[in-house]
Amino acid sequence: MLTQHSLEEIADIHRLLDDIKKEYEEGIKPVLLKNSPKLFSNPHTIPKLKKIQINRGLGLAAQNTNVLKKSIEEFEKITGQKPVVTKSKKAIAGFKIRENMELGLCVTLRGDKMYTFLTKLIFFTFAQIRDFRGLSMRSFDKAGNYTLGLKEQLIFPEIDYEDVEQTQGFTITLVIENCSPKYRSKTIDKIFNGMILFKFIRFPLNDCGYYDKYSSFSEINQVWDRKKHLKRKRWSQE
Repeated sequence: MLTQHSLEEIADIHRLLDDIKKEYEEGIKPVLLKNSPKLFSNPHTIPKLKKIQINRGLGLAAQNTNVLKKSIEEFEKITGQKPVVTKSKKAIAGFKIRENMELGLCVTLRGDKMYTFLTKLIFFTFAQIRDFRGLSMRSFDKAGNYTLGLKEQLIFPEIDYEDVEQTQGFTITLVIENCSPKYRSKTIDKIFNGMILFKFIRFPLNDCGYYDKYSSFSEINQVWDRKKHLKRKRWSQE
C-alpha cells in the first residue's frame, strides 16, 4: 500500500518528467527561499544549472573519416545538436599529434535542449546501466560543477545496437551557476549548493549521507584538510 510520502514522491517525479524547468522555477526555488532563508537570502543565490557539456576523445582514430562521421551522427541523435570537432592546439611528437589535428567532439547544451537531455539522463539513461547504484558525490570540482563518465553509448535509447561498430564513452559535465555571497564562496559551499540542487531534481547521488555524521561545515573542512595533508605526504615520500 502506498503511503503519503511515496505518493508525494511519485507526484514530484511526474512534475519533473513533465517539465523539469517549470518545476525548478515554480516548485524548487520557492521551497528553498521559504525553508532556507539563511542560506538563500534572495532568488539569485539559489544554484541553477547553467549548461551541460558532453565531450568525447577519439585520439588518432579521429583521422579516420568514417569513425569521425559515425561519432558525429551519434552525438546528433543523443543531444539533438551538431557537435564541434575539437582540435589540438600544438604539436606533440611523442603522441604523434600535429597542430590543428582533429582529436574529439564537444557539445554544449543550454536552454530547453539542456533540460530535455537532463530529463532523459536522469529518468531513462541511468536505468539502462547494469547494477547501477548511484553516482559518487566526490565528482564535484572546486567550482561546484559535476563531471561523470559513461563507458558506452548503448545506454541511450536513440542508439540502435545494430548500428554500433565500436562502443565509445564520453564525459558529461553539469556546470552549475553559483551566485553566493562572499561569506559562502568557499569550495564546500559550492559543492553543498550543487548537492541541494541535485537532491531536488532527483539526480542519483549515492553517498549524500556520507557527511551526515558531521555536525558542522568546520568539521568537514578539517577532514578535507587532513586528506589533502596525507596526499601531500605520500607524494613527498615518493
